[in-house]
Amino acid sequence: MEILLAIDVGTTSVKAGLFSPDGICLGVGRQEYQLETPAADRAQLDPEVYWQACLNTVRAAIGQSGAKPDQVKAVAVSSQGETTITLDAQGKVIYPALVWLDNRATDQAVFLAEQFGREVYSRTGIPEIVATWPACKILWIRQNEPEVFERANKFLLVQDYLIYRLTGRIVTDGSISCTTLNYDLINNAWWSDVQEAIGIRTTQLPEIVQPGTNVGKLTTEAARLLGLTTGTFVVTGGMDQSVGAIGAGNFRPGMVSETTGAALAIQATISNPMIDQSKVVPVYYHSAPGQYLFVPVCPTAGMALKWLRDSFFQDEIRSAEAGKEDAYDSLTALAGSIPPGSDGLVMLPHLMGAFSPEPSLQARGSFTGFTLSHTRGHFVRALLEGVAFMLRRNLETIERTGIQFQEIRSTGGGARSRLWNQIKADVCNRTVVTLANEETGLLGDAILAGVASGIFQSIEDGCNVMVKVKESLPPGAEAEAYSEPYRRYCELDRQLFDYFKLAYS
Repeated sequence: MEILLAIDVGTTSVKAGLFSPDGICLGVGRQEYQLETPAADRAQLDPEVYWQACLNTVRAAIGQSGAKPDQVKAVAVSSQGETTITLDAQGKVIYPALVWLDNRATDQAVFLAEQFGREVYSRTGIPEIVATWPACKILWIRQNEPEVFERANKFLLVQDYLIYRLTGRIVTDGSISCTTLNYDLINNAWWSDVQEAIGIRTTQLPEIVQPGTNVGKLTTEAARLLGLTTGTFVVTGGMDQSVGAIGAGNFRPGMVSETTGAALAIQATISNPMIDQSKVVPVYYHSAPGQYLFVPVCPTAGMALKWLRDSFFQDEIRSAEAGKEDAYDSLTALAGSIPPGSDGLVMLPHLMGAFSPEPSLQARGSFTGFTLSHTRGHFVRALLEGVAFMLRRNLETIERTGIQFQEIRSTGGGARSRLWNQIKADVCNRTVVTLANEETGLLGDAILAGVASGIFQSIEDGCNVMVKVKESLPPGAEAEAYSEPYRRYCELDRQLFDYFKLAYS
């Protein structure tokens, strides 16, 4: 039996999964790591950590599955975006990876915004130039680490780096590079004006290929370290958001998925990248051929629920640990007894600022409208509803571009909560669909590997075989009850927008 291998590199962990061509997950490996934060605005990591975690997770997945090395037909690699890795002319790392969370390049972002702010959306699909983007990070290195910059020969993203270690080739694709600010989304090419502004040559960036490209086979050394053979093909996956969309079966216009993990991210497949005349919805290059994605992102969703749990539900955590249960189940049980609208309690889930639909780094979280009659269950319910309201606001922004859709495919840890899924269905007045395999990033990689190696004829063929629906939750009788609570949420968000900017700037 031919087997497909997937590697997905997140912000704080690497996951690897082995899949049979009928979509059965045969084994999964995962390794977490801790980011280095030497200052409040800095987040970095030794790139060797990514490589070692990649090796460990692949070996763990193979061991769990019992697969033979020569059965692994192809491996696709995807990763977080924006994290920037610097290599010298010998291909050696010469500086820590500047993780996407790193904000040291704020001044450089301001400089680039002055030059390219007016045309940035029409060239890149990025609504605003911020320190997250790798072009800003590269300029920071040039201005603050001149010796490193002088030695720098290549600037890579995490996916690019792992593919380099696996094959010896330095390549990237539009899906992973679309948020670098270096990339011209419309022409699928590097934006040379930006390279000139930050002081590098276009040749210092990887060769651009399409997502899902077979870029070569494992080197002898990589095969030995992974416990595989040199007959395994290596395939470009793309940004974790794009690959996760494919793993959710979201590959054609009219399809929408959302991921409620630490953050809330929405993926809406589109064919025309410039249909948003307001230029506020971020556009990504899809890993599905010829398609793009609207990807609004909200920084804190599941992370906000974790904060609430860790801060106010220690008894539930201890009880769950003793009974080998999940403390989140205790929280949602409390929320389930509260009526829609949380008896007037409204929560803004902006615990780390706001991105979409209106960006504001100064935005803060807020519980508003509680009285002596409110209980802890009300606060949990209000938080679940607040994330659902945030989802609806972004979906309405997408709809204003003319996009129409009938259902929302829900993924991520938040999709494990049936109550949360039903709240989203009621608030958004759309059917929420959950999937049998939660690891949509790995599944999307496996589908891309299957297409590139000839196991599947197309992404649609792969999705038809490998993506399986778990449950469909249509809007219920309580959907109408959310009309007024949603209005209150939008009004509170609007009223506090200016207050947050004045109070916390």
